[in-house]
Amino acid sequence: MTVELVGFLMVFVLAVFVGFEIITRVPPTLHTPLMSGSNAISGITIVGAIVVVAAGYTGAARWLGVVALAMATINVVGGYVVTQRMLNMFTSRKKRRRGGRS
Repeated sequence: MTVELVGFLMVFVLAVFVGFEIITRVPPTLHTPLMSGSNAISGITIVGAIVVVAAGYTGAARWLGVVALAMATINVVGGYVVTQRMLNMFTSRKKRRRGGRS
């Protein structure tokens, strides 16, 4: 292994550990706002993955870019769906309080 690859792996492992520790400590009331922020970050990841895939890299870099693009897209779509469902739950509750009127 090259020194550069070891450095990249070390950053990846640290990012996974820190991300896991942060997310497991989020209270439920902050989940939806943080999901929206996470979607914004995943949007940046999508742009970076497109740049890597389109830059003409070969081999593993291109495949990792494709995997990053697919995973970030799934994260954005899933986060949007979850956020919409939670917002619809609050909207339904308000409508029920007003007697079903819009």
